[in-house]
Amino acid sequence: MPNEQRQKIAIADKNPVIRTGLVDIIGRDGRFEVVATMPMGAALLKFVQENKVDIAVIGWALPDMTGGDVLAELKKRQSQVRTIVYTGEPGSDVLRRTIKAGAWGFISKSDEPPVLLETISSVARGRVCFPYVDIAALSKDPLEVLTVRERELLGALADGWSNLQIAARIGISRNTVKYHLKNLYDKLDVNNRAMAVALYMSRQRQRDERS
Repeated sequence: MPNEQRQKIAIADKNPVIRTGLVDIIGRDGRFEVVATMPMGAALLKFVQENKVDIAVIGWALPDMTGGDVLAELKKRQSQVRTIVYTGEPGSDVLRRTIKAGAWGFISKSDEPPVLLETISSVARGRVCFPYVDIAALSKDPLEVLTVRERELLGALADGWSNLQIAARIGISRNTVKYHLKNLYDKLDVNNRAMAVALYMSRQRQRDERS
């Protein structure tokens, strides 16, 4: 495909190895042209404002902002750039937020290069491209599935309480705390307390913004 017909891609990811790998994979495919790479979301926003970019491939956890922040700013600017979130973040929360933020595509860094290229190709043809998911389930607030006790535990985690402090505060044993936390993490589809607290704080911010 002649250069002038190839859609132009900009890449933003905090990892230089990832950026280099993406340039190599996309370059060898030949259907697209990578015109810029950068580690920061702000740099990507500035570049797409000043240059022609058809597709942006962005990481979710950029050093200066999240992928959600980038998507929100592009929407605010009424940018025509089609954005694909390329992330290694576990769980379904990032996918949920990506869809709600208006991205065109989503791909995990654990997927093989052909999946990445097919995602880019689909978006280039004007089609959204996401993994098979239950959209109805993604639209629900994951905190809604928690019991009263689990909500209490999550609030305690957000306050920085240790398992011992939680046990004393609620009046249960530390082993019971661990049992409840395991169920809590499973329901929220997270791996540890830091991720649970991050999800909790994110939901709190969203509720505050709506109120």
